[in-house]
Amino acid sequence: MDKCTGYCGIDCTKCPGYIAFKNNDDQLRIKTAQEWSKQYNHEFSKDMINCTGCASKEEPHCGYCGICKVRACAQKKSVSRCTLCKDFENCKTRQEFEKMAGFNMKDKP
Repeated sequence: MDKCTGYCGIDCTKCPGYIAFKNNDDQLRIKTAQEWSKQYNHEFSKDMINCTGCASKEEPHCGYCGICKVRACAQKKSVSRCTLCKDFENCKTRQEFEKMAGFNMKDKP
């Protein structure tokens, strides 16, 4: 599978939404929808489990990726990674995302 990294540094190729889309895998879509519905306390259907990867301008983007403020900001500022943005250190969007996601973007490649 090709390399696909999100603006925050997450490896999209490890995401089941990306894998299901690339492999057209309905069984993985069903399994992921069930897992994410429990994990995120939000009802996901198998039709929602499709993603072209964070940095892709093509749809679809599933789950949180479609509404991610980090993704929107990076695209607006035309940076390939948030760590390359001149405002990275003091960025409130980044800080809020890191708190929600439970990791530090500086630790991602």
